[in-house]
Amino acid sequence: MSKVKITCVIVDDEPMALNLVESYVEKTPFLDLKQKCSSAIEAMDFIKETPVDLLFLDIQMPDLTGIEFSKMLPKETRVIFTTAFDQYALEGIKVEALDYLLKPFDYAEFLVAANKASKWFELVKGNQKSVVSEEKEFLFVKSEYKQLRIKLADVLYFEGLKDYIKIWLKGNPKPILTLMSLKSLENELAEDQFMRVHRSFIVSLKNIVEIERSQIIINNQRITVSEQYKPKFLEFVNNNSFNR
Repeated sequence: MSKVKITCVIVDDEPMALNLVESYVEKTPFLDLKQKCSSAIEAMDFIKETPVDLLFLDIQMPDLTGIEFSKMLPKETRVIFTTAFDQYALEGIKVEALDYLLKPFDYAEFLVAANKASKWFELVKGNQKSVVSEEKEFLFVKSEYKQLRIKLADVLYFEGLKDYIKIWLKGNPKPILTLMSLKSLENELAEDQFMRVHRSFIVSLKNIVEIERSQIIINNQRITVSEQYKPKFLEFVNNNSFNR
């Protein structure tokens, strides 16, 4: 059985260490490298726009240490620390790192840590899939101490607010509020039914009423398609246009 694909970012202020971990990631089939960064500040800016599953994160870095940075990450983003100093192991445990690689480490050691991450994500994503029905017709969400059954056909769009999501439904003037991230939700929705068009919005493709320049109109709400998601959305529009 093929392993679940894990998106990742490498963060290290030492170029040689950065390149070494990159070479290890590239030879590991289930790891998908999205970016390598020379500081936590650079990684923070990237992750704001492109959430990932896993960070290979150095600890001792200027401005912001890896330990400090790990405490600021979204809860669904996990960390494997890479450091030359073993005194940070206890702190790594405290912030719930998946593993701790002590430099210099070889590919065999790296692979053990990567496989540990793979098992963790397989378990988590397997649990997430159990929430959504196999037919993708509905999902259960927790809201105000209740589990609500949401028909996906009734969803107009999902709006992300930090750790929460607003679910806007047909005929409902008020949204349903639930504790969940857009990233975890996006991974479970059918691509031919829903599309992320902005860091804060996933829209129901069949409920789009109008497209005006870079804005989608659904239920009188205007949602801007951001540059990051525009190519995929334009491909969808072109594939479903009769006057192209």
